[in-house]
Amino acid sequence: MADRPRFGPAGVPLAFGMVSSDLEDIPRFLREEGLDAFEYEAIYWGKKPQIKRERAERLKEKARENDVWLSMHASYFVNLCGKKDVVEASQKRLIACATAAEWMGAHIVVFHPGYYGRKLRNEAFKQCAQSLREIIQSLDSLGVRQVKLGPETSGKVAQLGSLDEVLRLCNEVERMQPAIDWAHLHARDMGRFRKVEDFRNVIAQIENQLGTEVARDLHCHFTKIEFSDKGERRHHTLDEQRYGPNFEMLAEVIAEFGLKPVVISESPLLDLDAVKMRDIVRRKLAEKSASSMR
Repeated sequence: MADRPRFGPAGVPLAFGMVSSDLEDIPRFLREEGLDAFEYEAIYWGKKPQIKRERAERLKEKARENDVWLSMHASYFVNLCGKKDVVEASQKRLIACATAAEWMGAHIVVFHPGYYGRKLRNEAFKQCAQSLREIIQSLDSLGVRQVKLGPETSGKVAQLGSLDEVLRLCNEVERMQPAIDWAHLHARDMGRFRKVEDFRNVIAQIENQLGTEVARDLHCHFTKIEFSDKGERRHHTLDEQRYGPNFEMLAEVIAEFGLKPVVISESPLLDLDAVKMRDIVRRKLAEKSASSMR
């Protein structure tokens, strides 16, 4: 897992287009910004990889050269709780994403599990878990065995993806790693994170259910978020004070417990807010170190 807290954008930063159009130049661009993670967005992919293997492997090489940790966000068109034809198409999309993710050396493929629809929540969960088991079997048969799948905590109450559901999926299906979207949890639970203890409680729950290593090495998304009674509405930048959650509180918990998360910025200011989060964590770590020496 990650050797330190790492930070990067979800997708290509706007400023990158002014510098280059070559995918393999992104790791160098991020390194020059002082960032060391990148989430490749495969969010509109279909049932086959939409990147050539050679190009994916060049990205892998450049990421290693520049010490950039790669992940992938899978297609938005995934619903493992739907009708048979929807589930089968969703499985193919996830398999395509995982295959290409392994080509590029990505560590995790983040995905949205699906919607409850008219099903009872436990019924939808059981169908989702079985669909994921079938995906893992297919990946094994294809020789795709390194990349993990990351069910993401969801921001809408109609979606499968509460913290409890994500952790349960990771307990019941092999090769799952939780993808903790702190903004989604904040929106889904109507403003969940109001104090540092609220963040601590999530880390403690993950540790209790999945172990210390998983809690220490989380893959995370972070941004501020606007929400309604149905959950998330839109993302906001870190400087917009009227919205939560507050990254300073999460940074305090990261420093307190010596966590080594990969934190992906989903802010409208992708890389700029990733740099801000990096700096906040560095400051919290320095404060902790200074206090321990007194």
